[in-house]
Amino acid sequence: MLKLEIENTLERKISEIASTEDPAHDLLHFKRVVKIAKAICEKENAKAEVVIPAAWLHDFVIVPKNDPRRKQASQLSAKEAIHFLKELSYPEKYFDEIAHAVAAHSFSANIETKTLEAQIVQDADRLDGLGAIGIARCFAIAGILKTPFYSENDPFCESRTVDDKHFTIDHFFAKLFKIAQTLKTEVGRIEGMKRIEVMKKYLDDLASEIQ
Repeated sequence: MLKLEIENTLERKISEIASTEDPAHDLLHFKRVVKIAKAICEKENAKAEVVIPAAWLHDFVIVPKNDPRRKQASQLSAKEAIHFLKELSYPEKYFDEIAHAVAAHSFSANIETKTLEAQIVQDADRLDGLGAIGIARCFAIAGILKTPFYSENDPFCESRTVDDKHFTIDHFFAKLFKIAQTLKTEVGRIEGMKRIEVMKKYLDDLASEIQ
């Protein structure tokens, strides 16, 4: 297991980096991802020395959702994360695996996860986009981008093309429900299905209020 001193250093660094204007990418997001990653890591008997630093540093370089560099964010994060770990004199034998886990976690980067540790970090980050917290994060981003909650004429994309650039609820269909199908670990898939049910129940409740 990672030394507490190292992990505390990682948390302090991320507290400096985490967004204070975007609740979807604040320090609490990082803490949740690390917590999930640790739980999966233990059950999958993976390398904590790789998983934990990668989970803390997965968004080391934060690029806004509407920034054209968004697809490069995880690769930029991987590069800067390793620079930081070198400053901490972290064991170099883990660098390649950590860099890969950070780079591959991103949905938009579309990088294949080639190690169990990368799969765990990816699952942990994606799980934080699902369930009750996923709903909260989705609407937090909508507030930043000033996106309407839903289409008045067809809130749930029943007879129109999904368009999450213009309607927040559309993001459930465009990405979030699909994320559950990309989870790699058994633990992640089980948890993902639980969280999807929470989101479907929310949509049912929303439908009863707006239609």
